[in-house]
Amino acid sequence: MRFGMRMIAVALVAALAAPAGLPARAEEARVPTSAGEVRLTFAPVAHHAGPAVVNVYAISRRQTQASPMMDDPFFRQFFGDAFPAPRRSRPQTSLGSGVIVDAGGLVVTNNHVIADGDEVKVALADRREFDCDVVLKDEQLDLAVLRIRNPKGDLPTIDLADSDQVQVGDLVLAIGNPFGVGQTVTQGIVSALARSQVGISDYQFFIQTDAAINPGNSGGALVDVDGRLVGINTAIFTRGGGSNGIGFAIPSNMVRVVIDSARKGGSTVELPWIGADLQPVTADIAETLGLDRPQGVLVTGVTADGPAAEAGLEVGDLVTAVDGLEVSDPRVFNYRLATRGVGHEVDLTLNRDGGERHVTVRLIAPPETIPSAEVTIDRPSPFQGATVANLSPAVASRIGLPYRGQTGVVITDIDRRSPAARVGLARGDIVVAVNGAEVADTAQLQAVVADEPMLWRLTIDRGGRIIRMAFR
Repeated sequence: MRFGMRMIAVALVAALAAPAGLPARAEEARVPTSAGEVRLTFAPVAHHAGPAVVNVYAISRRQTQASPMMDDPFFRQFFGDAFPAPRRSRPQTSLGSGVIVDAGGLVVTNNHVIADGDEVKVALADRREFDCDVVLKDEQLDLAVLRIRNPKGDLPTIDLADSDQVQVGDLVLAIGNPFGVGQTVTQGIVSALARSQVGISDYQFFIQTDAAINPGNSGGALVDVDGRLVGINTAIFTRGGGSNGIGFAIPSNMVRVVIDSARKGGSTVELPWIGADLQPVTADIAETLGLDRPQGVLVTGVTADGPAAEAGLEVGDLVTAVDGLEVSDPRVFNYRLATRGVGHEVDLTLNRDGGERHVTVRLIAPPETIPSAEVTIDRPSPFQGATVANLSPAVASRIGLPYRGQTGVVITDIDRRSPAARVGLARGDIVVAVNGAEVADTAQLQAVVADEPMLWRLTIDRGGRIIRMAFR
């Protein structure tokens, strides 16, 4: 909702004189010219957006051992279950923030805020509290959608801005519940855009801000001076646990995709797939390609019969833009596809043999080219406690694994206390061979485990790097 806050933006965005060629909005910017303008306030923004930002409480009622020794792997290695200790319930509460985006009670927050919760509650700024159902949670995007149960009275909401229109230097406010002290508003600017090396999600395109964000702000709102949501506060760069003026927010255009998926009944977000492998362009690669600077993403593989192959994309093509928007990293490329969505088409600008071309690529859901046949290994072996599945584009997309046409068995999950975790296996590992025999599918791996050999020799593909392990 717009409510006359443009005056604040005009008065407070710093620019003495707008150089020629800047966007019209930047040309309007100027510094305060009077004491009255200096006394302008952000209170109308906070008053408008604040009520729609909620506190999120995720309560986990995990069973734990009454004796801490029973949780010690070293102790259990020797005594196992010979001395079972009574278990006790110890509620644990995760605290974060969320944003009401729908009058029907949809709340967006971060997945990591509610991931381990058995019960989820929200508390509004007006002190109303509600139980919530988890409608959608997506680990790759680190976003989740809740639905308030039986909301009483009207619910405040926030409108979503177009995050592609956000510029470095724009004024923003971060609203959340840092450290559980209650709703707090901090102000800053957009410090950078398109941050893709943060290490939080597989579809990274973060808005960076210097508005103070602290623990408990996760899932809260980053709003513009019109009170519209431009991002969901997700992470901070910190040394010592406090805010150092480097915070990251997931753009509202990605949030919009997640909300749409939740409204359609999805429990996760269906992310597009085109069947192409990409890598960033380094300075060395740019020199080899005759570029004056690193730009775009390089196509290193094309899956037969996939949308990329159908569109004529080739190995060696340099993709520089998606629908006219520059891409500089595979994560940014994935973000652009994700915000378009499955069922749509995108125009790719690419450089091939020194000439610019355009191709139109269909965005489809990752196909399950082979039944996943997912199973958890429970027999004594180095794989005990690992969940494995037959690798396909669908499975690879679900666990955030780049798909390069590989086949075989991939570890999709792993119990952190299991033998599989203790020997060093990890989620995303592809089981290439066991005792010299290639592993084609999960049924074959189960058969090998059932044989219980005395010596285990494993060949694992971890991110394209072959690792060999041996155990007795």
